[in-house]
Amino acid sequence: MASKWLKVAPVAGVVGLGVGLGVGADKLVTAAPEAAAAKQDVKPAVSLPITRVVMFNSGVGYFSRSGEVTDDARVDLSFQETDINDLLKSMVLEDFGKGRIAAVSYDSREPISRTLSSYAINLNGQPTFANIVSQMRGERVEVVTTPGASNQPGKLSGVIVGVETQKVPAGTTTVDAQVMNMWCAEGLRAIKLSEVQQLRFANPVIESEFRRALDTLALTHDSQKKAVSLHFAGDGPRKVQVGYVVEAPIWKTSYRMVLADKEKPYLQGWALVENPTDEDWAGVKMALISGRPISFKMDLYNPLYISRPTVEPELFASLRPVTYRGGFKQNADGFAFDPGLPGKDAQEALGKSRRAAMPPSAPGAGFGGAGGPGRMELAEVEKSQDAKKFAADVGRELGNRMRTGTVGNSATAGALGDFFQYTIDHPVTLGRQKSAMLPIVGKDVEGQKVSIYNQNVQKTHPLLGLKFKNTSGAHLNQGPITVFEGSVYAGDTRVLDVQPNEERLVSYAIDLGTEVDPQTGPGTQKITSVRAVRGIITTKTRLTEEKKYRIVNRSQTDRTLLIEHANRTNQQFKLVGTEKPVEDTPDVYRFQVPVKATESTTFVVTEEKELASSVTLTNTGDDTIRHFINLAEASPGLKAQLTEALKVKGTWDLARRELAQVNLDLQRLNQDQDRIRKNLRETPKEAEVYATYLKKLSDQEKEIDALTDRQKSLMTGEFAARKKYDDFLANISD
Repeated sequence: MASKWLKVAPVAGVVGLGVGLGVGADKLVTAAPEAAAAKQDVKPAVSLPITRVVMFNSGVGYFSRSGEVTDDARVDLSFQETDINDLLKSMVLEDFGKGRIAAVSYDSREPISRTLSSYAINLNGQPTFANIVSQMRGERVEVVTTPGASNQPGKLSGVIVGVETQKVPAGTTTVDAQVMNMWCAEGLRAIKLSEVQQLRFANPVIESEFRRALDTLALTHDSQKKAVSLHFAGDGPRKVQVGYVVEAPIWKTSYRMVLADKEKPYLQGWALVENPTDEDWAGVKMALISGRPISFKMDLYNPLYISRPTVEPELFASLRPVTYRGGFKQNADGFAFDPGLPGKDAQEALGKSRRAAMPPSAPGAGFGGAGGPGRMELAEVEKSQDAKKFAADVGRELGNRMRTGTVGNSATAGALGDFFQYTIDHPVTLGRQKSAMLPIVGKDVEGQKVSIYNQNVQKTHPLLGLKFKNTSGAHLNQGPITVFEGSVYAGDTRVLDVQPNEERLVSYAIDLGTEVDPQTGPGTQKITSVRAVRGIITTKTRLTEEKKYRIVNRSQTDRTLLIEHANRTNQQFKLVGTEKPVEDTPDVYRFQVPVKATESTTFVVTEEKELASSVTLTNTGDDTIRHFINLAEASPGLKAQLTEALKVKGTWDLARRELAQVNLDLQRLNQDQDRIRKNLRETPKEAEVYATYLKKLSDQEKEIDALTDRQKSLMTGEFAARKKYDDFLANISD
């Protein structure tokens, strides 16, 4: 039986116990797996190494593990606790044979001590051999003692009663010895634990629990990691694969550009990748994808509970116990009641007794249904169409999830829809927590050396630069570029993402041999048109601005100067009388100006825009009307209408002046009457002057009446004249 167990599960479990628990490897052996329930736990786990890695620059990486399993198998993996959520969100398992995915189990967030304490044998706190045996009181075991054990047979079986400490002689003194008490067929035996060579549990359930506790210990040496077990079910050998997306450092790029006088620029690109895992990569197939897929975290690891309402059970009042006396006769229902209860009470008692005598109702039938065990079927992957290229192999790997392509120096590039992929042509070997530089581009590109002038960057000197076209066939991810002119370091620059066949400008040094002096002109304004529509006159003015760039090339080589001039299209400026720019960006125009060695030149940029202003003609704007009459740009028809408007306004002005004069006369008379009334109050009636004042007051009253009538007439006329003028202005159109 022991030899059969060794064939099924070698002594890895025993060694694990000896090392992890401080127990001799020859003292404790688990039982043979006769029980089918313990079969899967007893079988050792299968290792699946990392075979493919796909790195993104969005903070995640895709990792694929593959290998062969036989029959039912278990794969144990460990992950940082922070990666479990990503794992639960993205893991994909595939069984390429006739097997199936049984389950994926993973540790909870509970500490390892709580997990270990849940097993039948608690392995917390480095338990000794005696501690383990003490936990198994009442379990049947088989014990093999050492050959020199006194008064003990070589092998015996029985039930553990307990462990105690006894005094045993040791020369001239005594020492404490731990003794296991066992109930055997012969009776109770005491066996020194130091004489036990091997102990085996007869209960397969205990054996399974012990094995699982050991596996838990083995997978949790790092307290920050959690164990994940993948269970595959099937028959025979077959290939399996697991892929998942977890957090990973973004991959970066850096470039070198070598410039020569008579040759095309040479571009060399390197990818910087890191192995953030605690596992060495050996012969891993790697792909690097540029693009920013949406990626997020979601808490799937923590248990989630939904609040439910608490419903109080309905309470019913209990019946008081009813006592019955023997009756003279039974009623028709066969129930006797106390004749001492009067009328209504007797009827209530009868009703209660009937309800108490009724049999209980049958319990309601439960709801349920037979359902087969869950089974997850995964589609088989496509067969490889091109075995020569790893790009096709990665395409088979990712399938419908992300279609791969090809690029090439020591890497192959290919488009992935809106993404781009570099596939490293040769397997990559990289140690844990190590980084590497991998060549991804090494090709000549089209390019031209230029000097780039931007007044906001460097007011006096332009920058030496290169205008190149990405003819490498690969997408260039953003990164720094170190520029060499021949074998001499020329400077550093930086480039953003460049698509294949896209042109891009880079600068790497200051061109001290070229000087630029920008001069801004005063600008001019000229009225181009005057239009009137329903009393609103609109004037259009052309604003012209001019900027001169005086360029001096003091070097001994010809220069091609690119002048970056502010693009003010959003301010409605447009170029006039200026050469068309070689490049137009949302921020600047780029004008190309050749400058011979030791010569100077001037480049002029002229821009113009139209300004429009509108004025509404009102009855108070005489000066405005005269301004437009004097404008040479105003049409004769408009001038005639404006002149006629002034005549109409003259009629209104006359009516206003007459009305104002009448108002002044009325005001003067009212003030004079106040003076006369005051004099009348102070003058005796018999005085001669009193009659004079009275006559004058009467004459003024008549004059006031006449002026009041005239005031009313003038107000009507003034209103009509003003309305005529307003209507005339509102209808002026050209």
